Amino acid sequence: MIAIYTLWVREVKKYFRSKSRIIGSLGQPILFLVALGFGLGPIFQKAGQGNYIEFLVPGIISMSILFLAIFSGISVIWDRQFGFLKETLVAPVPRWQIMLGRTLGGATVAVMQGIIVFVISFLVGFHMQNWGLVFMAIVFMAMIALLFTALGTAIASVLEDMHGFQLIMNFLVMPIFFLSGALFPLSNLPKALKIIVMFDPLSYGVDGLRGTLGGVAQFSLLTDFWVLAVIVAALVAIGSYLFSKIQV
Repeated sequence: MIAIYTLWVREVKKYFRSKSRIIGSLGQPILFLVALGFGLGPIFQKAGQGNYIEFLVPGIISMSILFLAIFSGISVIWDRQFGFLKETLVAPVPRWQIMLGRTLGGATVAVMQGIIVFVISFLVGFHMQNWGLVFMAIVFMAMIALLFTALGTAIASVLEDMHGFQLIMNFLVMPIFFLSGALFPLSNLPKALKIIVMFDPLSYGVDGLRGTLGGVAQFSLLTDFWVLAVIVAALVAIGSYLFSKIQV
């Protein structure tokens, strides 16, 4: 367990040592909040859907966590190419502990990013509906972060180099985000699209955050929680297995 804690702390310290990384990773969420929030807000309101900023913020928080978490997992490829991973794997500890420590560290950093975006959202007009649900919102942030850090690690464990990175971005990460309901309501969707949305794990994370932060959820919070919990457990197990098979 000492190995898990050590790797966890190392990943968090690595994030805070890079000030440019912190600032750079906030650029996209702020752009989405301002450009979409104020640009599409009047249209959203005229359509009778209410305040778009209130609707958008949970989706942007989820987006911020998604990208940072998946990149944290995929950094395994970078570490393998430059020999950093070999130094870690020779340690006399089970590989699943190494994977779990990295996953917890990456997820912690992603949650911190989500909290920062949450705080910034108040500057663009967001209002928290029920402050008693803040802790539950952080729980959903943590589950989204764990899910996609574990997914990134699982993917990185089977990729040999960074050449497949763009493939992952274009055919996995972007569809997961855009089909999660982060930017549009899930009601009145075409049947085929609604089925796809139901199989998108981020849909339940966005819905959980929207229910806790905005008071409106497509599914129940209990459904969101258990679906995410099952997927997180499955991906951590798969990621641990694949990570243990890495050849360096």
